[in-house]
Amino acid sequence: MVATDGWMLAAADASLSLLLLVVHSAPAPNYGSLFLSLASNDTAALHLRALTLHPHVAGTRANSLTAAYVRDAFSSLSIPAHITPYSVLLSYPVERSLSLAVPGRATTTSFALSQETYPNDPYASATAEVMPTFYAYAASGSVSAEAVYANYGREEDFAYLASRGVDVAGKVAVARYGRIHCEDIVHNARVAGAAAAVVYTDPLQYGGAPGEAWFPDSRWLPPTGVQVGSLFRGVGDPTTPMWASSEGCERVSVEEAMDTDDMPGIPALPVSARDAAEIHAALGGDAAPADWQGREGSPVYRLGPGPAILNLTYTGNDTMATIENVFAVIEGAEEPDRYVILGNHRDAWTFGASDPNSGTAAMIELAQRLSVLQKQGWRPRRTIIFCSWDAEEYGLTGSTEWVEENREMLSSRAVAYLNVDVSVVGPVQDPDNSSQTVYDSWVKSNISPLDQAIPYIIRYTMTSCGWRNSEIQAASIWGMMALRLADEEILPFNYMSYPVELEAYTKVVENEVGGTAISCSPLHNAIRALKTAATKVNGERKELQRQLSSNQLKKDSMKIRSLNDRLMQAERAFTNREGLFKQEWFKHLVYGPSEQNDWESASYPGVENAIASARKENTTESWKFVQHEIHRVARAITQASVVLAGSLT
Repeated sequence: MVATDGWMLAAADASLSLLLLVVHSAPAPNYGSLFLSLASNDTAALHLRALTLHPHVAGTRANSLTAAYVRDAFSSLSIPAHITPYSVLLSYPVERSLSLAVPGRATTTSFALSQETYPNDPYASATAEVMPTFYAYAASGSVSAEAVYANYGREEDFAYLASRGVDVAGKVAVARYGRIHCEDIVHNARVAGAAAAVVYTDPLQYGGAPGEAWFPDSRWLPPTGVQVGSLFRGVGDPTTPMWASSEGCERVSVEEAMDTDDMPGIPALPVSARDAAEIHAALGGDAAPADWQGREGSPVYRLGPGPAILNLTYTGNDTMATIENVFAVIEGAEEPDRYVILGNHRDAWTFGASDPNSGTAAMIELAQRLSVLQKQGWRPRRTIIFCSWDAEEYGLTGSTEWVEENREMLSSRAVAYLNVDVSVVGPVQDPDNSSQTVYDSWVKSNISPLDQAIPYIIRYTMTSCGWRNSEIQAASIWGMMALRLADEEILPFNYMSYPVELEAYTKVVENEVGGTAISCSPLHNAIRALKTAATKVNGERKELQRQLSSNQLKKDSMKIRSLNDRLMQAERAFTNREGLFKQEWFKHLVYGPSEQNDWESASYPGVENAIASARKENTTESWKFVQHEIHRVARAITQASVVLAGSLT
């Protein structure tokens, strides 16, 4: 799963966006070449093994040990490292049960709610340490009610059930993963009136073709495999909404935090494909539509309600716990007050071998190579900060608390944030050519995969970068990006593609509001101004680079500092302190999650949220608000133009 985690998508003042293309130039050849020559999978593999010997859920002793391991790994490289703790609200399971009853059937099926190990699993003994499958922050309670099948649990799925006369109120909604996150599935179930929810991994998405093998013989989820997660729809510590969870801070009570709309409010459990198959077999009612059905050969999925009755009990322990972020810093020589930040979360629901600790191993491997460069005399122009986040799985908690605590410093000093959680996961499809993987595209090109990777990752916001080889390739690409951002005199940001992409997003909005009085002219006008400003600043960059190469300009010239500040700050102009409509914590008006789906980043998310509300309410005021959101985005784009241009109006 590509996670939308990390500081770039969590921080209000994110400094690097989807479309900032890195200019094609290289860091000092000697250090860049040396960095690439130092790749070693042996050390990365050792780090990965050490980090994944035991399950390490946030707030547990096992995860505290991983924090100490990462800190010590950085310290052993002579990179100063420290741990910053926070007290936050986390959630753990106490009691779970699920059973299936059918009127007229003599026996009741009690589900084990456990994941089976495979024969000769060398780590079978360690699985006893795995926390029982659960949903963090699910409401405690017991429900006995008829089951209703709700497809992917989207708003439109529940709307379809209503149109078919299928009453969800008071029932147990049964939905499958595949289109939106579990927290949105359960939220939508509650809004539809469901008393509880069960979410499962359908073989259509997670089981491969009929008859195909599953793990460990292939990548597919075993029949008893369960995907767990958090049902908190916010970010950060729920007891300190919008401010840092620092010592002695103001807090809302646990009861108040659990009673907000960001919490699920109903009991819910994740279950396996095997358990869900029994539930489906007991459901009656009309057959579900074709696009609600399972994979070829599966039984017919029916809508219900009933006659299947699910008896669900969940008791959770929602409690304050200590989490630990780990930081290591290589101070910059010329611009120590400018930060290039590299991040990866460390906590995992189980062992975390792929997500996130393949990324953690890559980050330590990257740091090890930089430590060798330091011994050869290298010092970065700007400060490099390594961040190992805690409690990401609960809701970007560790990164959020740190950003909230350091918001003003980061807003003026952070150059870029590069996050990798999954560095080894398998082939990644090329968005520009669906017939091949990204790696295949790189190999077929005349440009090396490394040179291709840098602009690609920025363009498509690969915050969880999945390379098909090993941690060392991830470390190489990640590190070369960091070297360029930290070492080049002029920041390698190019805003020229922004106007092109924004026009494409604006056309999507125009299609969505067709037939209404809504005008997108403010957006078009603002985008034209941005294009003019981007062209101007590109010309300035080229001229300063010419002067640098001909020794007409000193490297510490204020002209360079001024240009870099504009390149760095222009991205901040797309943010707004009031945040997105209905998602106030997220500040970026061009990119971010939408209220309907935080599975992936949306374009103009506030506008999208407003359009969704207007379609529901269909009032003059609701459509007027859509126009307001369009103006908000246009103003942000205009501000970015002003910052890039570098002159007052």
